[in-house]
Amino acid sequence: MKNLFQFILLSVIASSILLTQTKPGIEVLAESNFKILQGKRVGLITNPTGITSDYISTVDIFAKAKGVNLVALFGPEHGVRGDVTAGGKVDNFTDSTTGLPVYSLYGKTRKATPEMLRGIDVLVYDIQDIGSRSYTFINTMALAMEAAAENNVEFIVLDRPNPLNGNRVEGNILDLKFKSFVGQYPIPYVYGMTCGELAELLNNEGWLDGGKKCKLNVIKMENWKRWMHWDNTTLPWVLTSPHVPNSQTALFYSAIGMLGELETVNIGVGYTMPFQLVGQEWINGAQLADVLNAKKLPGVVFRPLSFKPYYGKQQGKQLSGVQIHIIDNAKINLTNIQLHVIETLIKLYPEKNPFSIADSDRNAMFDKVAGTDDVRKKLTDGVTASTIITSWKNSIDEFMKVRKKYLLYE
Repeated sequence: MKNLFQFILLSVIASSILLTQTKPGIEVLAESNFKILQGKRVGLITNPTGITSDYISTVDIFAKAKGVNLVALFGPEHGVRGDVTAGGKVDNFTDSTTGLPVYSLYGKTRKATPEMLRGIDVLVYDIQDIGSRSYTFINTMALAMEAAAENNVEFIVLDRPNPLNGNRVEGNILDLKFKSFVGQYPIPYVYGMTCGELAELLNNEGWLDGGKKCKLNVIKMENWKRWMHWDNTTLPWVLTSPHVPNSQTALFYSAIGMLGELETVNIGVGYTMPFQLVGQEWINGAQLADVLNAKKLPGVVFRPLSFKPYYGKQQGKQLSGVQIHIIDNAKINLTNIQLHVIETLIKLYPEKNPFSIADSDRNAMFDKVAGTDDVRKKLTDGVTASTIITSWKNSIDEFMKVRKKYLLYE
């Protein structure tokens, strides 16, 4: 009986530890009574993902906080209010709730100008990212850090979880010849860091333009561990962009997002499962599923299905293809999936090579997101996905040595 009681007690303790809610940087800052912001004029870079665990916007918290003088807002891709589609330009405007000026960092200007920063002592960054190099928020952060360094403005990152977890590092290192706003720095496609950790790396490794270094302060989370996936944090998820409505979509984005840049097959965007599908009129779903499943890729199963997108290039067309089912988060390599899918499509349908039938500008966009043209060229030449993936190992090993210096969490 005593042993049973001890077992139950330990189980309860273990469960409570597992369910302890992660405390994001904004809540840690609030508990300090915003000490580091007192008496300073504050500019806030945020969007709808900048919330507390009880759904209160960082904008509203700062606007009402005693001693915090919020003077301007800055909006990334999709805008401060999250009402702009992917790639859509964001304009400057006046926020109707606070009456503050809102400056766009995803329009004519992607880097805050001296005029925008005039009268600001500190820039605060509070945006939930999804852990993929091609997602533009980290590049907005980096350019804001450069602007802060150039204009003698402090920079604070309110840290948030990496929804892919903090240990997952996948893909190739970006070749700087393909530097763009969907990839600016020599990091892997999935880089295994929080935005605060990445900010420390960029700042201290001299990777900002001209080796600039800003006065950086990262407000760390509490109760977050590297092994955690989003569900383990028990935090609410707010869609980070229109096609990333839940935390699971963040995983699928890294698994198939590159392929979607070609616009030659549908990846579920325009249907109810963005980034979870691979389909086209000329695909035999059962055949594609059989060949992909025969590869025995860890942690994933492909199921044949038919679907009809509601909007986009394939609107109203009956498509056949596969649904990607993640069955083991710990074993799956997300980034590798799209290489195996493309390799298989070329093998099964050589006359429909996704690269050959794509417009040239879409191939160029694929290369930017991939951070190289090597993937496209080698897959087209018949090099296997496994061979390409193996070739990344040495450069990833070197990145891991650099990354290790800036990890803030166990």
